[in-house]
Amino acid sequence: MRIFLAGATGVLGIRLLPLLIAAGHEVAGTTRSAARTAPIAAAGAEPVVVDVYDAAALAAAVAGFHPDLVLHQLTDLPDAAADLPASAAANDRMRTEGTANLVAAAGQARVMAQSIAWTPAGRAAVIAGHERAVLEAGGVVLRYGQLYGPGTYYEAEPPAHPRIHVDEAAARTAALLAAPSGIVLLTEVS
Repeated sequence: MRIFLAGATGVLGIRLLPLLIAAGHEVAGTTRSAARTAPIAAAGAEPVVVDVYDAAALAAAVAGFHPDLVLHQLTDLPDAAADLPASAAANDRMRTEGTANLVAAAGQARVMAQSIAWTPAGRAAVIAGHERAVLEAGGVVLRYGQLYGPGTYYEAEPPAHPRIHVDEAAARTAALLAAPSGIVLLTEVS
């Protein structure tokens, strides 16, 4: 399968790359920065430098790769959990405009997109709109629990439920590539 992985250098994307390559998929992985292409290439994927908010460039990048699946793992989250409230608008923009651009760029390719298994205060409408856009395109919504493990906000200790270890989230995502349209919950059993 040809997979266009949007967000290949993120906490889940960087874990998905080697799993997808090992499974025999051809992968193009995106990053916004040319300086961050090395890990994508090292994993065996084709690096693509593109900004999801540049709809024309994104459409050209996706069309040029001819994917079977567009795997949306993009977020716009800060490095520190304490900064989450201040960055809510940026992540909301990723869920709205970023998702709309990816869905439009996907063309005939299937879409699978990251979402969350809880609703932060004041974010319900944006999350619902993000998921609706993916489902209306016949795609799959992956509702992840709070990620924990290396590179997450919860490196040393797991958060409250819903939660999932970041490595388990990546492995379970890689196993769902042929899932039918709908919502899939990816959490640990409490």
